[in-house]
Amino acid sequence: MDIILLGPPGAGKGTQAQRLVDRHGMVQLSTGDMLRETRKADTALGRQVAEVMDSGALVSDEIVSAMIDAKLATLGAGQGAIFDGYPRTAAQALSLDTILAAHGRTLAHVIELDVNEDALVERICGRYTCANCGKGYHDKFEQPKVAGTCDKCGSHEFKRRPDDNEDTVRTRMGEYRAKTAPILPIYDARGIVARVDGMADIEDVTAAIESIIKG
Repeated sequence: MDIILLGPPGAGKGTQAQRLVDRHGMVQLSTGDMLRETRKADTALGRQVAEVMDSGALVSDEIVSAMIDAKLATLGAGQGAIFDGYPRTAAQALSLDTILAAHGRTLAHVIELDVNEDALVERICGRYTCANCGKGYHDKFEQPKVAGTCDKCGSHEFKRRPDDNEDTVRTRMGEYRAKTAPILPIYDARGIVARVDGMADIEDVTAAIESIIKG
């Protein structure tokens, strides 16, 4: 079973994708990860990707399609794929149809994690981690038991990601909406789009996704 998993940054897409990998042996095809992996490979495509990335230019649809085509060729017949970050345009959606068909595969579901933007901003902007062991905390939802002291390692040093601020988060959400707007009507017309409450408890989100893919 091949699915597209959609959701803005911070919606929990990565967590749910990893659960699908663990539960069903699926493979997460993240364009960012594939670009880094392909770049390291001593292949013609790898050298092409490195040249484009080093120049600061955007990687073309043709290159991304070639990477996905190559990755799908390595999967077993019963092994499903989770597309993360692709497709982002109508042209890419049509290209994905062609690639899947060439491998005898078809897209089963497009699952969007639906979020409340203001609540998501609060979720992202309040998070921070222990600078020593990496344990995660939140200003509102999960503070250390002893103020200023990590529960796990006892460190007193904490850090926040520089891009976890409201302006950056809202900009990234706007970019997400702009990129998904062209592709959702294509899949809505096929009746394969399902929306899950991304603000629900992690276990509830997982259960909703399981219900969708099990039909």
